[in-house]
Amino acid sequence: MKTIDELLAEGVKGKRVFVRADLNVPLAEGTITDDGRIRAVQPTIAKLAEAGARVVVASHLGRPKGAPEPAFSLAPAAARLGELLGADVAFATDTVGSSAKETVAALTDGQVAVIENLRFNAGETSKDDAERGAFADRLAELADIYVGDGFGAVHRKHASVFDLPARLPHAVGQLIATEVGVLKKLTDEVKRPYVVVLGGAKVSDKLAVIDELLGKADRILIGGGMAYTFLYAKGHEVGISLLQKDQVDKVKEYMARAESTGVELVLPVDILASSDFPDLKTKAPAEYITVDADKIPADKEGLDIGPKTRELYASKIADAATVFWNGPLGVFEHPDYAGGTRAIAQALVDSDAFTVVGGGDSAAAVRTLGFDENAFGHISTGGGASLEYLEGKTLPGLAALEG
Repeated sequence: MKTIDELLAEGVKGKRVFVRADLNVPLAEGTITDDGRIRAVQPTIAKLAEAGARVVVASHLGRPKGAPEPAFSLAPAAARLGELLGADVAFATDTVGSSAKETVAALTDGQVAVIENLRFNAGETSKDDAERGAFADRLAELADIYVGDGFGAVHRKHASVFDLPARLPHAVGQLIATEVGVLKKLTDEVKRPYVVVLGGAKVSDKLAVIDELLGKADRILIGGGMAYTFLYAKGHEVGISLLQKDQVDKVKEYMARAESTGVELVLPVDILASSDFPDLKTKAPAEYITVDADKIPADKEGLDIGPKTRELYASKIADAATVFWNGPLGVFEHPDYAGGTRAIAQALVDSDAFTVVGGGDSAAAVRTLGFDENAFGHISTGGGASLEYLEGKTLPGLAALEG
C-alpha cells in the first residue's frame, strides 16, 4: 500500500483528493453524541489540506435505503469536522449531482468539502457489480486521487470502498495504517498472556472470531447478552435473558475445544437480573437482584455481570501482556447496569498490557463512561472490521488499497 506520507512526498497541491472517511457517528435529534470517528480521521484530512490538496470527504451514515433521508444527513458531521480543522468546510447536498460537482469545482488549494451521505445513492451498497461500478465512475469524476481512511467500512464491498480505488491512483490514510498496525499485534506479533474480552448482544455475531481465537488467545472472557447462551449450554436456567437456542450446539463445541486446547474460557459467576428492561431514555432507577449465574429466576433477565464476576474478570486481565475487548458487558447505557462494562474498562486502564478497545459499542462505552482515551493502547473506529480482520477474512477495502 502507498502511504499518505509517500503521496504527500509526490505532491498533492492543487489536486482533488477524495478521502473515503468513516463519519458514521451517532446522532440524537441531529446532535452528535460521540465524535470519535471524526476526530480519528481529522489528522489525514488536515495533512492533505495543509499540503494544498482540494479535499473531498465522503462517508456513509446509518442505513438509509438508497435514497435521501434527512435524519441521516452528513451535515452535522461536516460542521463538526470544520470545528476540528478550524476552517470552513463546504457541504454538498448530494453525492454525485449538481451540488457535489459545483462544490468540488469551487474548492481552492487547501480547502475541504464533504459530500452528502453515500448511501443516499443505491449504487453505493448494490450487490450488482455494474450498478456499483457505475456509481464509482461518477464518484471518480470528482477527484484525481483516492485516499482510503474509513476503517469502519473496509469490510464492506461498497462502491466508494472497493470499486473507486481501482479507478484512481490511491493511497492508505493515516488512520487505516494505524488500525492495521494494531491488528497485526493481535494476530502476527502477539505478546502473551493474550486475553480477549467479548461482550455484546448476540453470540452469533462473535462465533467466527471465537473460532479463530481458540487457536490464538490464552483466555477468553465472555459477557453481555451473548453470555446467556453459554450459560444455557452449560445447563443453567437463564430466565428470560437473551438466548439464541439455535447456537447452543456450536457453543458447546467451542467450550469443548477450549478445554481440549487449554484455552481458558471464562463465564460470569453472578448476574444482575430484573423482570423489567430499564428505561434508557429517562434512565429511571432500575429494580434488580444479584444472583449466581446458575440461579437466574425464570421470570428475570440478566442485564449485567455481577460484582464477583467483575472482580474475577479484572484478575484475569491483571497479568495480561495483550488485551482485546469487543462488546459491552451489560446494558451500559443505563447507569445501574454500566458497572460491568466500567469494571472491564478500568481493568484495561490498570493493566500494563497493550490494550485494544475494538470499536463500536465498546468505544462508545469508554467515552460515555468518562474514561481518558489515552489510557488505552488503541481505541478502534471499526468494531465489525476489527472482528473480521481477527477472523482472518479478506477485507475488500484493504484488498482494494493493496491493488
